[in-house]
Amino acid sequence: MKAITYTRTGDTSVLDLVDREIPEPGPGEVRVKVAVSGVNPTDWKNREGARAGDALDFDEVVPNQDGAGTVDAAGTGVEGLAVGDRVWLYLSQHRRPTGTAQEYTVVPAERVVRLPDHVGFDVGASLGVPAMTAHRALTVSEDSPSRLHPGALVGRTVLVAGGAGAVGHAAIQLGRWAGATVVTTVSGPEKAALATAAGAHHVVNYTTGDAAASIRAIAPDGVDLVVEVAPAQNAELNAAVTSTRASIAVYANNGGNTITLDVRPNMVLNTRYQFILLYTVGEAALKAAQDDVNAAAGAGVLEVGESAGLPLHRFPLSGTAAAHDAVQNGVTGKVLIDI
Repeated sequence: MKAITYTRTGDTSVLDLVDREIPEPGPGEVRVKVAVSGVNPTDWKNREGARAGDALDFDEVVPNQDGAGTVDAAGTGVEGLAVGDRVWLYLSQHRRPTGTAQEYTVVPAERVVRLPDHVGFDVGASLGVPAMTAHRALTVSEDSPSRLHPGALVGRTVLVAGGAGAVGHAAIQLGRWAGATVVTTVSGPEKAALATAAGAHHVVNYTTGDAAASIRAIAPDGVDLVVEVAPAQNAELNAAVTSTRASIAVYANNGGNTITLDVRPNMVLNTRYQFILLYTVGEAALKAAQDDVNAAAGAGVLEVGESAGLPLHRFPLSGTAAAHDAVQNGVTGKVLIDI
């Protein structure tokens, strides 16, 4: 089979297209014939490492955490999955050497989810890291439910920073599905059109006018939950627009690694900052996200493509380096690799 591998950290020059033996699943594992591999920022960051040339935890690594395809074989002890099932995968490469940038991948059964019959592989490969991160961000508030379903967030106002990104896109879709009023910030009209297509009720261009005043006009009592991609840049804005006991769920460090917070305004509001990394949220949170995200996908909520607010950028397996570069360079939309 064909696979993309790397044996050292570095830029995309470390990626090689190789022939490998088709792997056999062990106990509790499933082999999936991959149709589409999804690329996320975490994939190029893992490949790049702290510095070029660092040793890896494994002799050889196949990148990419997310994907979708068809169950091809199952090891002993696997229940609820059968050969021929259409599935989506998440965290395939976490603490393992094999991700989804290959024709067949072996994954622990708990990281394999049956796709609803009418949901395509493009959607399946776009769930994983973005949608599950968005789910976690929407469920960390102490005053909101820990699960998402229609009506779960009725009466709540959610602010999604960077609504044209993959996580922001999923947060808009999931927040609206759960009944929240969804406000999002964007940097220009093209991204505003995408956020609107995703389902945002209100879109604020933070590069023009007074963003805080615009958000307060929409939510006079303040925003209950912020899904935050750029905490360093947005700390002042968040302090100006959040409600009492609001939660700010931080899932990325766009704009800088260091946040400066004014203590008194955040103390008065009892503001909670919740940092999120999918790898360490715990199995209970992963299972809740997996189930709710799958239900939303089955309801037609998590669609992708430009008409749904998330343009697709497609690459062949041999173009994995270009796919990683596109994500690293900040392309707007979702990058998929057709296997």
